[in-house]
Amino acid sequence: MTDRAREIFDSVRGEGRKFVMEPEAKAILGSYGVGVTNDVLCRTPEEAIEAARRIGYPVVMKIVSPQIVHKSEYGAVRLRIMSDQEVTAAFSETVSSSRRKIDGLDVRGVIVSETASGQEMIIGSMRDPQFGQMVMFGLGGVNVEIFKDVAYRLAPLEEVDAIEMIAELKGKKLLEGFRGRERVDVRVLTSVLMAVSRLLADFDDIEEMDLNPVFGNERGVKVADARIILR
Repeated sequence: MTDRAREIFDSVRGEGRKFVMEPEAKAILGSYGVGVTNDVLCRTPEEAIEAARRIGYPVVMKIVSPQIVHKSEYGAVRLRIMSDQEVTAAFSETVSSSRRKIDGLDVRGVIVSETASGQEMIIGSMRDPQFGQMVMFGLGGVNVEIFKDVAYRLAPLEEVDAIEMIAELKGKKLLEGFRGRERVDVRVLTSVLMAVSRLLADFDDIEEMDLNPVFGNERGVKVADARIILR
């Protein structure tokens, strides 16, 4: 159990929340050694422009609010932002579109994030009423939405469990560099699955976790978006 994770979970509980916001969730994952995208939480358009220049275009922008669990449903995500002018517009649009849908919206800021690349994947967890925490891994995009190409194991995982989860996917060749695609570092991916398992073992009050999308390539694995729900 990391001190940083305990601190964040205590803070969330102290506010009476069950939803762990994206910056909090990524900080927790980072404390367990999981790679996450380079993000900056900004509270003004000027801060967002500075962050985007530092990160490097193109960037992604997303609203941060304890009231918004699924950001895309509120028009609160903007992809491939290419300039300072687009940053200013995206900052205003994400906040205003969300406020139109939720009265009295509590906006904590807007994330400016690097645009990650590689094979899209999904990692998550859910609580089985009988057996407890289950870790889920699958290929992202249409592979999970249409083909449901995912694998499950009970937590906590042994290394062999993580390796088997990766190997049993129907689309596993996509991780191996199929037809010229960049391969995914399976060693790092295995360590990420193990880290998620340790997090679940340390905090039994996690009801659900959704790391989606996760991008993998030869240089490693990065979580681009993260959501945690507490019991």
